[in-house]
Amino acid sequence: MMKNILFLLLAIITLACTASEKVQPESEKSTNIIFLIGDGMGLSAVSTGFYFGDQPSVFKRFYEIGLQQTSSATHKVTDSAASGTALATGKKTYNGAIGVDTTKTSIQNIAELVASMGWSTGVVATSTISHATPASFYAHVELRSMEDEIAAQLLASEIDFFAGGGRDKFNMRKDSSDLLLLAADKGFIIDTTGLPTPGTLSGDQKYGFLPEPGSMPPMIHGRGDFLPEATTLAISHLSQNQEGFFLMVEGSQIDWAGHANDSEYLVSEMLDFEKVIAAALDFAEKDENTLVVVTADHETGGFTLGPKTGATDESGYSDYSAIEPVFATGSHSATLIPVFAFGPGAGEFKGIYQNTDIFHKMAALVQGE
Repeated sequence: MMKNILFLLLAIITLACTASEKVQPESEKSTNIIFLIGDGMGLSAVSTGFYFGDQPSVFKRFYEIGLQQTSSATHKVTDSAASGTALATGKKTYNGAIGVDTTKTSIQNIAELVASMGWSTGVVATSTISHATPASFYAHVELRSMEDEIAAQLLASEIDFFAGGGRDKFNMRKDSSDLLLLAADKGFIIDTTGLPTPGTLSGDQKYGFLPEPGSMPPMIHGRGDFLPEATTLAISHLSQNQEGFFLMVEGSQIDWAGHANDSEYLVSEMLDFEKVIAAALDFAEKDENTLVVVTADHETGGFTLGPKTGATDESGYSDYSAIEPVFATGSHSATLIPVFAFGPGAGEFKGIYQNTDIFHKMAALVQGE
């Protein structure tokens, strides 16, 4: 009888320990992060792929989804510099600031953090590579307009791979210097002609790709697959580092389409950004140790999808079977922004939180906290 009681007690203790382990799992540690930012991409922009795309929206591949608040330290409506800095560093700052806090003191960003751990890092954008969002992941200046200084800081930074527009910020500068001639001294090979085939880049070499003097062309003006191809090239190069890698890719011109209240422009940029997300998810699914986070720095244009203006059904009521894009403003808005996550630690991104929390969630995952 006593043996049966002891056996029962041991079974109960074992079950209790097992249950405790299930409700309190160890933190998942990621060895790669692909951080995708659709500049100006609100929830209605995310929705465009469900109505205007030829393929099922890539966003259906996510199951861990949250919301982030984007206000800056000084304004309810943020700009890309303050929000980019918040995402990159975990600190709120003033509109216009790049990588500095409200006292204009430099703050460590996520790329610098993981580089100190031996990871490789990269940034890709369809704006100038010295524009506000990409700059937030490597530069520290008082104002986003200081693009000449930002470009110089890029070559001196921990970044191992970059691709985007903005060649003029390197070789047509106000100080008349040609940074492209100095790039080799900083360890970079710079290509101003285009993108090579993935798998052709040396793992111990830093690369920069600047095919345009200004920003890359919009999709509706023939940019082609530059952004998904640059993303694939970056992943191929950076993943050669067995310690890990961090890559930030920005769909920059979603924001510009919102400012212009141009729905054709916006939809084309969103469908292009979906190709980038698909490439990142395809890699992460095979790798099984890569966290993919997709979000925006803010929403632009007050963009929504409403019933087609003037369309009525047979009863004379508004025809809800047809939709059209509608804009409420030509500026940024303060709406909450969706956050999508896939991979190790993706569950940490559920809930509603400040944009600064995204940095802290990523940092905790890479540090195993």
